[in-house]
Order: sequence, then C-alpha cells, then structure tokens
Amino acid sequence: MSFLRRGIVQALLAMIALVWITPALGLFVSSLRSEQENSSSGWWTALTRPGQLSIDNYTALLQNSGITQAFWNTVLISVPTTVSVVVIAALAGYAFAWLEFPGRDWIFLVVVGLLVVPIQIGLLPVAKLFGSLGLFGTIPGVVLFHVAYGLPFAVFLLRNYFAEIPKEMLEAARMDGGGEWRIFTRVVLPLGRPALASLGIFQFLWVWNDMLVALIFADVGSQPLTVALQSEMRQFGTNIEILAPGAFLSLIVPVAVFFAFQKHFVQGVMAGSVK
Repeated sequence: MSFLRRGIVQALLAMIALVWITPALGLFVSSLRSEQENSSSGWWTALTRPGQLSIDNYTALLQNSGITQAFWNTVLISVPTTVSVVVIAALAGYAFAWLEFPGRDWIFLVVVGLLVVPIQIGLLPVAKLFGSLGLFGTIPGVVLFHVAYGLPFAVFLLRNYFAEIPKEMLEAARMDGGGEWRIFTRVVLPLGRPALASLGIFQFLWVWNDMLVALIFADVGSQPLTVALQSEMRQFGTNIEILAPGAFLSLIVPVAVFFAFQKHFVQGVMAGSVK
C-alpha cells in the first residue's frame, strides 16, 4: 500500500510537471522552426519531424542589434539593482536588528508601511522628478526606481532573519574585540547567506521580468528585453522567428539563475520553519 501511494503521488506530480513544462517546451520548439512552418502547423509536429528544427532563428536574433542591445540593457538593469538592494538591505537589516539608535522602531514601522504602497502610485511623481534631474529615459533612472521600491521588502525580510541570530553569538564576538563592521561581515553575513540568496533571486526575477517600470522610465536606447519584445509584437504581430527565440532567451536566464542558487534559496525559504 505504501508503494502504491508513492506511485500515485509520483504520477500526479509528473502530470503537474508536464502541464507546467509544456508551454516552455512549445516556446523552445517554436523558436527552432521557421516562420512558414509555425504558420502552417503546430509546434508539436516537430516532435515527429525533427528536420524542421534549426538554429537559424537564434543566429538572426543575435544579428538583430535592437534585441541584443535590449538584452544587455536588461543585464545592466537587473544586476546593479539586485546587488544594490541586497547590500543596502543587509546593512539596514543588521542596524534595525542589533543596533540601538533613536527612533529605530518607528523608522522600521515606516519601512514596513511602505510595503503596502502600490508601485503605480509612484510612477508619475517619480517620472516628473527624474525628468527634472535628467534621469528619465536612462538606465540609472530605471535602476534607482527598482532599488527604491525593492528596499522595503528586502529590509523587512533581512531584519527579521538577522534578528533570529542568537544574541550570545554576537556578544561573544564583541568580547573577542570585534567591532560592528567585523561582526557584520564575519558573523552575520555568513549566517544570513540563505536569506541573502533568496532575496537576490526574488529581486533579480522581479527586475528581469518587469515591463511596467521599463515602459515608463526607459527610452529606445535603454529599454530592456521585455519592452523590446513587446514593441516587436506591436509592430509586426506575427514576427514569430524573432519573438519566440527572444522570449525563450528571456526565460532561460532567470531559470539558470534560480537553479544556480537553488540550494541557498530552499534553505532561506525553510529557515525558521523547524527548530
């Protein structure tokens, strides 16, 4: 009976996995077919006729200067934003968790309150501010907006994680002559690696897949891949030989990042669930 129950559960999980992976598989197969083949038949026909598949679409995509520039713009937006949010939130989280300063609890309440502010509220005021500062339509402007709206959740997450570190461990480090910076870098950061990895993955995925902020704050020269693909769809509609490989390229990068940090991500999600 135990073997039977495991078999049923495994079969159910396999069916769920198949349902989840089918759209990605269809996108990948479509990206390897020509426009004529995609227009005349479904992508699943390539499973019985693999001669349809080729890398010509990816070759053409790499020769498309607009798409390649948008891809590097996405990297230039996502990486600095993720690093900035993780570093600033780690410093602020440690300060809110273990440092005593006037108004600490009230400031933290303000940070928590910012979690409920919808991102749409800040689009027009920040756009006007960036226009007066000369940041509108630039990559630094998009990065600053993402950093500002990513910090409240990041600070809240890391502060709660750092507060769970045993106080005796920090006191022992102080008795050994360690200052706050040494304690932060040598004790808190190594212990907080799962939470930092989880935050980094969440932030990277959010920024990489974002289109709303980029539509408002990025111009043609600084637009990320999501906006570039959306503009291709608006202009050409059935330009599947560019849209399919571009969409799969946009998909595979965050998936690779997730699997690269999967171990730390699971540890961060499960932290505190058991004693």
